[in-house]
Amino acid sequence: MSTSSVVWKSSRGPAIAAVVLAVSCASSPAAAATAQPPGWDAALRLAEPADLNPDPRVVEIELEARVARVEIAPGETVEAWTYDGRLPGPLIRVRVGDRLIVHFRNALPAPTTVHWHGIRVPFAMDGVPGYSQPDIEPGGAFTYDFVVPDAGLYWYHPHVMSHAQVGFGLYGALLVEDPRDVERVGVADELVLVLSDIAVQPDGTLQAADAGGELGMVFGREGTHLLVNGRVLPSLTVRAGVPQRWRIVNTAKSRYFDLDLPGARFRQIGGDGGLQEYSVDREGLVLAPGERADVLVVPPVQPGASVVLRSVIVNRGFGSFEGGLPYHDLVTITAAALPAVRSAPLPEVRERIDPVPQDGATLVHLEMTLDQPPEGRPEYHLLGPLSPAKHKTLRARVGETQIWTVKNSTVWSHPLHLHGFFFQVLGADGRPVRPLVWKDTVDIPFESTVRLIVRYEDRPGVTGSWMLHCHILDHAEGGLMGMVEVGDVDTHPAAGQTHGSH
Repeated sequence: MSTSSVVWKSSRGPAIAAVVLAVSCASSPAAAATAQPPGWDAALRLAEPADLNPDPRVVEIELEARVARVEIAPGETVEAWTYDGRLPGPLIRVRVGDRLIVHFRNALPAPTTVHWHGIRVPFAMDGVPGYSQPDIEPGGAFTYDFVVPDAGLYWYHPHVMSHAQVGFGLYGALLVEDPRDVERVGVADELVLVLSDIAVQPDGTLQAADAGGELGMVFGREGTHLLVNGRVLPSLTVRAGVPQRWRIVNTAKSRYFDLDLPGARFRQIGGDGGLQEYSVDREGLVLAPGERADVLVVPPVQPGASVVLRSVIVNRGFGSFEGGLPYHDLVTITAAALPAVRSAPLPEVRERIDPVPQDGATLVHLEMTLDQPPEGRPEYHLLGPLSPAKHKTLRARVGETQIWTVKNSTVWSHPLHLHGFFFQVLGADGRPVRPLVWKDTVDIPFESTVRLIVRYEDRPGVTGSWMLHCHILDHAEGGLMGMVEVGDVDTHPAAGQTHGSH
């Protein structure tokens, strides 16, 4: 099957119309070459796999999970779990609407799968063992084959013992490009930044996945080394005054990143599911595990000088903020000894996104809890209308809209990730949070409540039991996960009253 035979209808929301943008550029970037010095991004450039298919609308690759020794800093190597022997795995680059075929092989000493985080794949391609596919045993193989319907930055990782396998290094970025962005966004130089961490013991071996025992699970284990594209404090050489587009994903299993570039602001133009309603300038940029951001930035550095991109410590709950370092250095950015460019104002980027209609929506109440018995193992729970029925939290029918009220009753924050669907976040007043952006992961701060609206759109392969879970993967392993059983008929119990018009 080629993509020319695939018909896909956009259904992220009830109406996604034409894009309206105003780009303040003097000339079209379509014909513009980079203004950066040669090799400017060599330390951060991600390897890309070979495309085996001559069809321009089909990307077909091979991907192998295996243990390999990788260098994370000059002279410091670790034996990590990798895709294709790289940390992170190779950058998979496709265009919106392309068919992606991944011939996956498991050369690890344990079973695994591949989950395509944020991609609205058919259920059989979602990579959740026991639900969408069996475990891929050591020496086994599986072919993932689907059309990528939405532009944006996504990522891939295992869903077998994910707190261990992601922590050991199994993650990679998947960039779905929209060819129109060359002119719409108007910034020629682009970086994909994969943020992560890894826990290395003094003897150079990786820390065990169960380090710290039950306390480690309850808190969420953070690594000893912060990595950007698999490296500790890599360098970037730029030309002063030239804007860049950074596509950023947080693949860490527990760590939040609060990005800070002294003297600069980030112009955020997109999030999890592509471009957002309008751009917003931010002094800092907080990303919970699993979240993504699309930003424009001009590094504030003069020729011959340097500035450091850093991550400020984030208060994600009890014990996470007190006594830690106030920030960690991530990337050293140095301006080449070239005349500075007088940059034009950063473009204002707009995408038309309509709010999901709330008429007739079903109200659903979910709660995140932690059970800490005096004797026995502490356990997280995600409670909903069906809990605790074999991890099934709620049911939905194809075409239904639900408004979730998610209460976090614990003293730790939890980034909640829903497989297979996008949603929009609502404010306390029930109105959509602006700027509108399609999300698949949202942070639920400790002892707080967040509301969101999701529509289970009709598309091929949509029925099945889709996972939702905390993307602090230790918390998910500790019980903070559930399933949304999406079916063709109205079989869900009374999740709550329907929501009338406003």
